[in-house]
Amino acid sequence: MAATADGRPAAGAAGPEPGSAEELVERVQALSAELEAVTDPATRARAEELVGAVIEMYGAGLERVFATLDEAGEPGAAIRAQLAEDGIVASLMLVHGLYPVALADRVASALDSVRPYMESHGGDVELLGIDQGVARIRLEGSCEGCPASASTLELAIKRALEEAAPDLEGLVVEGAVEDPRTKLSDRALELPVVSVAPGEAGVAPGWFDIVGTDGIDEGELRAMVVRGIELVVARVEGGLLAYRNACAGCGAALSTGELAGDVLGCPSCERRYSLVRAGRSLDDDHLQLQPVPLLADAHGARVALAA
Repeated sequence: MAATADGRPAAGAAGPEPGSAEELVERVQALSAELEAVTDPATRARAEELVGAVIEMYGAGLERVFATLDEAGEPGAAIRAQLAEDGIVASLMLVHGLYPVALADRVASALDSVRPYMESHGGDVELLGIDQGVARIRLEGSCEGCPASASTLELAIKRALEEAAPDLEGLVVEGAVEDPRTKLSDRALELPVVSVAPGEAGVAPGWFDIVGTDGIDEGELRAMVVRGIELVVARVEGGLLAYRNACAGCGAALSTGELAGDVLGCPSCERRYSLVRAGRSLDDDHLQLQPVPLLADAHGARVALAA
């Protein structure tokens, strides 16, 4: 997994400033891609050898720096912890095995960060263990065997792991299926996935910031537009949920519908949908709203949409 520069995705944001650490990371990634494209085996091998030697040299230097900090006792530990909060330094520490937080703890913390989002739709994720750098997790509840679990995994869990544990060697998932979105059955509920409009097939999804969610009260429904896509966002049972602003039955806007508890009624056809059950219809017609992944944390709220 590739390391991030700042520990938080910047989807939809402007490019990095010239001379910034983020630009340096992008430059390294671009040069690495150019190196991989070199066709002459001897030239490529020598270049890779040079890069490896430079990395080893800086790694040896970092080990001496952090060994000195460890010898300094408590003041050195405080400096080490402060350095670990810097995205660039943290990436170097991870590469050379110097990061102060164990891999298992960082993986568990990453899963904890997305658990409220998954629980809000009747799902959960459990860390079964880590063996030789490979994490094994299990999707539970509405996630298990769900046609949308692969997309949920890609958009929420994998992103969280890439940020917190870029040194993770692999991921094994129990309970995920690769089948794309299909018609609902009585035994499977879809968790939120990126909803792609007609003509958007093949467009890579991304996370985008949304503003104004702090002002949404419990039981309140609000219409929002993100990247030109109309959404309805509601706060239900203390959590934020997002859906496309369209009834699955008649296509009418839902933003003027009545929200009673977790049940949203369509103002046009009067169908009822449970927002905490991923927007499934309560009228026994196997319909479901189009849920949109939403993650809220100390930095604000983000939704995943086709870019």
